[in-house]
Amino acid sequence: MSVLGISAEEEETYRHFLRHPGTPADDIHLRIHTDQDTARRCLDRLLELGLLRHEPDSGSIVPADPETAVTRLTDLRLRELYEELQQVTRSRHIVDALLAEQGPRAAAQQGVEQLGDLRRIRSRIDDLAFFARDEILSVEPYTELSPANIDHARPLDMRCLRRGVRIRSVVLRKALDHRPTRDYLRELVSHGAEVRVAEDVSERILVYDRRTALVPLDPADTSRGALLAHESGLVANIIALFDKIWDQAEDLLSVVGEAGRDREEYVPSGVERRVLDLMVSVGKDEVGARELGVSVRTYRRHVADLMRVLGAASRAQAALLARERGWI
Repeated sequence: MSVLGISAEEEETYRHFLRHPGTPADDIHLRIHTDQDTARRCLDRLLELGLLRHEPDSGSIVPADPETAVTRLTDLRLRELYEELQQVTRSRHIVDALLAEQGPRAAAQQGVEQLGDLRRIRSRIDDLAFFARDEILSVEPYTELSPANIDHARPLDMRCLRRGVRIRSVVLRKALDHRPTRDYLRELVSHGAEVRVAEDVSERILVYDRRTALVPLDPADTSRGALLAHESGLVANIIALFDKIWDQAEDLLSVVGEAGRDREEYVPSGVERRVLDLMVSVGKDEVGARELGVSVRTYRRHVADLMRVLGAASRAQAALLARERGWI
């Protein structure tokens, strides 16, 4: 686990608790054959990372399941790498200065890039999403997302949201008739994305950090390729078009309600079910957030969204309504 930032002593401590959950903390140093100070440091760091936790009732220490543990460590490591990459990407002024040495003609050629191969387009989209620092804007007039589309998009979208990147997206209202697509859009909203729906929109727009925009070469035939724009004036015009479409679109959750897709039909995501369980089993939001591996603010937003979906006036009522629907 060293590649994930865990020392050999910390890994041995975690593995011990996997084999023997509930081991008293006082004598863990004897179990892993190390001194007390090292054992205490290992425990403190594993508790801080969420790989171990105190049971509220017994006070004993139990481990997080391996899948959750590795996911948390991977996200933390990716966040560290992303912060390092941010330092690199902030050096854009160096690139601009070097381009200036080539003269105005060469610099102008950097303004718009044509991408003809669909595989290359997807690769560039993945790269742009990975390196996004502040905001991603999109208008995507699809009528449904395939399971493969969702599986590909989910890790990119979730990592962006966990990093604090603001995501604003406009989709077609018709996409809400496709249940997997609708559920995925709701999942994005539950994690902090802003999604609106439009009755009729044909534009395809992707904008990253208000610096780079991707649009189809031919809106009527996206297989012909795309244009990647870096030139500030062109990007500004594309953003203005996005803003116009965004202002005329409606909030996803309000439209879902108006369309008759009521609470009885709603199927909570795995994250939402976990939040419901935590609402029942833990007393403090801080504990629930730690168990879920998110910030307290994000955890409270999950709770508020679930209460709104259930039509509950309190958390206790939300728990009762969730039980009635078989969600917990």
